[in-house]
Amino acid sequence: MEKLTYQEESIMLYIWQLKECVVKDILNKIKDPKPPYTTVASIVRNLEQKGFLDSKKYGNVYVYSPKIKEDEYKKAFMSDVVKSYFE
Repeated sequence: MEKLTYQEESIMLYIWQLKECVVKDILNKIKDPKPPYTTVASIVRNLEQKGFLDSKKYGNVYVYSPKIKEDEYKKAFMSDVVKSYFE
């Protein structure tokens, strides 16, 4: 599993909360000042390419859902943090 960038991780947190969403749902959760729609859409596409998201197309809209559970991701990278500090 690949470590996410700060921006990718923050978007994934919203997706994990929402369970299933479109890019507009994510934007609605983000506090002002909101990033441009295209920025969030690019991050979501990157997350899909990295294998973190599944997508379904309904008409011209993509609906995204997490492929990897939040606790799996945190467990994988918290163990790396623990190893680097305590070993």
